[in-house]
Amino acid sequence: MLLCGSMAYAQQTDPVVMKINGIPVTRSEFEYSYNKNNSEDVIDKKTVDEYVDLFINYKLKVAAALDAKLDTLSSFKKEFAMYRNQEVRPVFADSATLLSEARAIYDRTKKHIGDRGLIKPAHILMYVTQKATDAQQEEAHRRADSIYTALKNGADFAEMARKYSQDPGSAKNGGELPWLQPGQTLKEFEDSAYALQPGEMSGVVKSPVGYHIILMKARKQFEPFDTLKNDILRFIEVRGLREQIIDKRINEIVNASDGKLTAEDVIVEKEKELEAKDPDLKYLIREYYDGLLLYEISNRTVWEKAANDDKGLEAYFEKNKKKYYWTEPRYKGMVYHVKQKDDIKAVRDCVKDVDFEKWADVLRSTFNNDSVLRIRVEKGIFKEGDNAFIDKMVFKKDTTVTQLKDFPIDAVYGKLLKKKPDSYQDVRGLVTADYQEELEKQWVAELRRKYPVEIYQDVLKTVNKHTK
Repeated sequence: MLLCGSMAYAQQTDPVVMKINGIPVTRSEFEYSYNKNNSEDVIDKKTVDEYVDLFINYKLKVAAALDAKLDTLSSFKKEFAMYRNQEVRPVFADSATLLSEARAIYDRTKKHIGDRGLIKPAHILMYVTQKATDAQQEEAHRRADSIYTALKNGADFAEMARKYSQDPGSAKNGGELPWLQPGQTLKEFEDSAYALQPGEMSGVVKSPVGYHIILMKARKQFEPFDTLKNDILRFIEVRGLREQIIDKRINEIVNASDGKLTAEDVIVEKEKELEAKDPDLKYLIREYYDGLLLYEISNRTVWEKAANDDKGLEAYFEKNKKKYYWTEPRYKGMVYHVKQKDDIKAVRDCVKDVDFEKWADVLRSTFNNDSVLRIRVEKGIFKEGDNAFIDKMVFKKDTTVTQLKDFPIDAVYGKLLKKKPDSYQDVRGLVTADYQEELEKQWVAELRRKYPVEIYQDVLKTVNKHTK
């Protein structure tokens, strides 16, 4: 009785607005789709009644994709999981989990630093390469001694660092380095630096990179966690550690299940949990799922099919020729630029018995098949205003052209089409788009015949007009 009561209540609060191929669509799902696609910033907003057909067509295509078992493809599963995970995985790194990880990072760092604390030194470096000769080593040491003597006699450390230090990163800051912790720099440098108190200066210190003079600017103990908490949380984001934390949390749940759950199971369970609390998330994930299916089935049935169906494109063009007539003439050909007069005729002879679509390949292999370019070519179907050379040489317009450097001789080859294209290839893009639209209409009509659709008008009238 309780179960039946719950079902009846759900039907009252979120009734079914339609059934497509026997699958119910609740009012809330329809409202989610309608409101998302008809928000205030949408130019071509639809009424609910106008949107119904678009929504049904969308769902019919998804039904066709499911019948074709496109949801079983490994490529589909992989891509859908990627989109779904973008919505679900972040929940495994909620604020409490991130705070716990930040605390763990803090504790590890504090233990590593220990009582030695943090130091903020400045230094002047005389750089020495690993392959330096004894003479070069000695010269660097001598220069460091000279600088040290000047500092002992009152020279300003920051000024000397900017002038002489060969560590460019710190030299511009007067030799000042960032706060350092144990193990963060060369051992020889670290041992000497940690022996200094604020204001003290070392002698000349040798390390694998040369000779240093170190001035201790400040020292401090590691700050309390609350002081550093926000910095550590930013560090987690900047270093991309969130994903590692998520993986760690998922693996903990998997391991605790004693082999009953996989990582995928954990994500799916979390998805269901989130969807139960947030219907919009449920419909967003469903939108990812349906959208990927829609793209694949549409590509196979309409877009790719039309683009590759030369016979179909040609037949559609022949049947609808008048749609593609022009109001102004076109020049189907090319303007080309050569270095020698003999190449004017050679180019024409090269393409005169070749299909227009293959001109570019033939010319490239004949004239520009090595590192030396003999010709430059602009090929296409031009109307007035498309190309200055065509305008001047074909349409006889008083137009200024800019000569191509190293290709002083200009010529054209082709023919003038006054009212209409020669073939569908001349307007292939337009024909393809129209043919796709035709196939789409035929496909939708077929789907309407194949799959039953029931619309509950009494519920449809309540869309966006109810209080619960």
